[in-house]
Amino acid sequence: MRRRVLIMGAAGRDFHNFNVAYRDDPQVEVVAFTATQIPFIDDRTYPASLAGEHYPEGIPIHDESMLTELIRERRIDDVIFSYSDISHANVMHKASQVLADGANFVLLGARATMLTSTVPVIAVCAVRTGAGKSQTTRAIADVLKGAGKRVVAVRHPMPYGNLEAQRLQRYATLEDLGRYDTTIEEREEYEPHITSGTIIYAGVDYGDILEQAQAECDVLLWDGGNNDLPFYKPDLHIVVADPLRAGHETSYYPGEINLRMADVIVVNKMDSASTEQVNALMHTIHQANPEATVITANSRVTVDDPDAIRGKRVLVVEDGPTLTHGEMKFGAGVVAARAHGATEIVDPRPWAIGTIAETFLKYDVGPVLPAMGYSDGQLAEMEAIIDATDADVVVIGTPIDLRAVLEIRKPAVRVQYDLEVLPGSPTLLEVLRPVLT
Repeated sequence: MRRRVLIMGAAGRDFHNFNVAYRDDPQVEVVAFTATQIPFIDDRTYPASLAGEHYPEGIPIHDESMLTELIRERRIDDVIFSYSDISHANVMHKASQVLADGANFVLLGARATMLTSTVPVIAVCAVRTGAGKSQTTRAIADVLKGAGKRVVAVRHPMPYGNLEAQRLQRYATLEDLGRYDTTIEEREEYEPHITSGTIIYAGVDYGDILEQAQAECDVLLWDGGNNDLPFYKPDLHIVVADPLRAGHETSYYPGEINLRMADVIVVNKMDSASTEQVNALMHTIHQANPEATVITANSRVTVDDPDAIRGKRVLVVEDGPTLTHGEMKFGAGVVAARAHGATEIVDPRPWAIGTIAETFLKYDVGPVLPAMGYSDGQLAEMEAIIDATDADVVVIGTPIDLRAVLEIRKPAVRVQYDLEVLPGSPTLLEVLRPVLT
């Protein structure tokens, strides 16, 4: 008799776990997925074209609020927990709910979920969302290309639209962003790679993606999402840690796994953290993974027009996931505003509307506007909030210039941030040498 399985996810790791661990297993029937964290991704179907021959009708995706009902009514044997950047305590709250409902609670390990490439893989992951993976990945790509290597990046999934159409996506030009109808979150991750000349893949079926991506590169660069584990077995596993959230590296799932698995740990944001925060993080690294090479780095923030900030009341727009499930109260935009003499950071919450007002209620993100562009409606809400907020200047602290996707009628400045390895630290070239030979 086939075991009846439900997969708890957030449109990414859940689909990958199904594809590699369950899709072709005749002993298992995946009855449903549940979805959380990301808006507008429940109440749809994982299509039959992706689900395989055992699922001719596809697999329904329900909101996680229906978990207990589904376990009981659909007689679920095993619940597979398959999303990331959640506290250890909350993982066990989910487990307790599942176990109380009579099902098993399962966490899949690396061997069951990592695919093997024919070319060397460098994985860049983190202990929390917003630690600085993207800037680290870009810096590594530059070093690899400078050494004459053909580099292709593969990004952790963000399939929030038509899953069948998003099975395999290859981004080589900025026009591809429009062709695939990408969200703000996707643009934030893909555009910097494209503008620096790196081809980037993403999608739903990471077996198909691997087969195509490895055929056009010497080194495959896994660009991790949230604090999730790599989907591909790394030859070099680089993990970014954030001293501003010292203590989180051993209290969030699966970030602690990354910390313990890492070959190299990048301690980022040294210029923003206190000595006490840095020392606490270094102590944890020494205890959990004493064999790892440690790189220390700053997240160097630059502004295209610093004088536009000085003496002004500013509205700061920050990277959405960093503020929401990453639980940061500020990002590069606030750092830049303070450094360049803003008189006030204006709290946008009095002008919040619609789903973004709901985001403020759900997450304690601080007096900044999270970039939430998962639908045309959310983009319109962001434009309306920016228009209404009583501020002189908009400080755009997101990885892309939001003026490309929003009509911002106030004066605006763009903040950018790059990894700056500190003198005396091992360099990226030194730690990458094993894959350069």
